[in-house]
Amino acid sequence: MAKMPDPSAAPRRRRIDLPGRGGAVAALEFGPQDRPIDVVFSHANGFNALTYRTILGPAAETRRILAYDLRGHGSTELPTVVEGRDGWNDLGEDLAALLEALNVHDVLLAGHSMGATSSLLAAAQAPERVRALALFEPVILEPGASGASDHSEMVQMTLRRRARFPSREAAVAAYLGRGAMRTWTRDMVADYVEGGLRPLPDGAFALACAPEWEASNYRSMSHDPWAAIARIGQPMRMLKAERHSTAHIDDAKERLTADGRISIETVPKTSHFLPMERPDLVVATLAALDA
Repeated sequence: MAKMPDPSAAPRRRRIDLPGRGGAVAALEFGPQDRPIDVVFSHANGFNALTYRTILGPAAETRRILAYDLRGHGSTELPTVVEGRDGWNDLGEDLAALLEALNVHDVLLAGHSMGATSSLLAAAQAPERVRALALFEPVILEPGASGASDHSEMVQMTLRRRARFPSREAAVAAYLGRGAMRTWTRDMVADYVEGGLRPLPDGAFALACAPEWEASNYRSMSHDPWAAIARIGQPMRMLKAERHSTAHIDDAKERLTADGRISIETVPKTSHFLPMERPDLVVATLAALDA
């Protein structure tokens, strides 16, 4: 019997050129190399692919998973122009271009928060490459709602984020058990820091996702996830948080789930950081949609 891959093994690093998008995407691969890519995973705003290592590693025991750094995040090298953005359509187009570059078909698109919404937008653009979707806390505003204003607390807090640290260890100490990361394990925080800080010439470290770009993602909401959902015919599973969910879909739940193609579950005792709080559900959801 062949030996199963070690889910705790370090992921393989990849760089994928997307000349039509203006640069290259940095990605991590988990699981066996001798099979087609089964899952492409997109992370949340301000995060990076490595943040999800302890979640995706166990999920990759029998499937090949590619997680990539979105535009403006991690080690991906794509242009970041804040002015005049057309919502998150650029992120959906990036993912559609990545699927084409990888020449994948019958793939499961999965994502958290902004990454889940980017997966929706990409699936609507390239449905022939997508088999199903697993969406964890997608950002779906009520129809007609707009993004955060320049003066909103979310945008202002983001712009005030500390963007420089003397060391990665100092960054871990600053984040661990606090703010958005108070429910995360130390390994998750350390992975976020490893993938999300870049070294500076003076030996210090800076956030790879600039606060200005992160804030632009909160402001830029002219994309239409509702139209994307209407165009997608593939099976879709959404898991949303019990507290402060960004998936404002309750009023449409009955309509969306009527034919059984879409399932929506509210997970008790979870926040927007559902994948970090219930990694077991991420693994189970990917397995169920892979069946």
